[in-house]
Amino acid sequence: PSPKSFQSNGASEEALRCEIEELKRKDLALDREIAQLVSEGYSLEELDKHISLLHEYNEIKDAGQMLLGKLAVIRGVTTKQLYPEYDLELSD
Repeated sequence: PSPKSFQSNGASEEALRCEIEELKRKDLALDREIAQLVSEGYSLEELDKHISLLHEYNEIKDAGQMLLGKLAVIRGVTTKQLYPEYDLELSD
C-alpha cells in the first residue's frame, strides 16, 4: 500500500502510531534491562554469548523433539510414552 492509502484511513494510521509507541516502550524496557544487567557486572559480550547459547540449545531441543515425534509415529506410541525410555523428564 502506498503512503497515501494510509493517510486516507485514519484508523490504520492510529493503529500504526500505537504499534510504534508500543515498540518504543519495549525498546526502552530492554535498554533498562540491559543497563541493569551491566550494573550487576555482566558484560554485553557475555550477554550476547548467553543469548547465542540459548538459541543453539533451543535449536537442538527442537531437533530432538522432532526426532522423538517421528520415532513415536513409527512405533505407534505417543511422544510422552518415549520419555521414560530415554530418561527424559516431561519438563525437558
